[in-house]
Amino acid sequence: MARRRVRTLMQRMGIEVQSLDRNQLPIYHFRNHRNGKTSMKKVAALPKKADVCNVPCFDHDKVGQIKSALAEEEQNLPELAEFYKLLGNTTRLKILLALARGELCVCDIAHVLELSTAATSHQLKLLRDQGWLRKRDDGKMVYYRLHSQDLLKALKGDLKMLEARLG
Repeated sequence: MARRRVRTLMQRMGIEVQSLDRNQLPIYHFRNHRNGKTSMKKVAALPKKADVCNVPCFDHDKVGQIKSALAEEEQNLPELAEFYKLLGNTTRLKILLALARGELCVCDIAHVLELSTAATSHQLKLLRDQGWLRKRDDGKMVYYRLHSQDLLKALKGDLKMLEARLG
């Protein structure tokens, strides 16, 4: 039954089932819009009726308003999750905070982080692709600077909130 619900839901979304795994859950093929590569994803079964809240809704208007608001924001949620995924890495957070103090070359950032130049460059590229950093070439040297002051304000605000919470 769960397999049929998943298949129906995915068909409504315009995604075609390519195969089933050993638990009879569908595996879908999709194309990554960033790099054009084809990947496979397993989709978990939809919750059973026993797993869904059975308590009657008390405030139908409020629930309806919230559902409506969430539906409007739903298209941006995957991008927001990707945004937070990038910020969920301490190395990238250190890079952002280091560059808040001024422009640095890749070598200097690598020394600050105690990482190889290649590993540092990889992290810098991820942040630059998001639009948070700007790159400047000077001969063989590559310099980075923070481009998003709004991001820096948010990070510093989050750090203050965390310090207040911990101490």
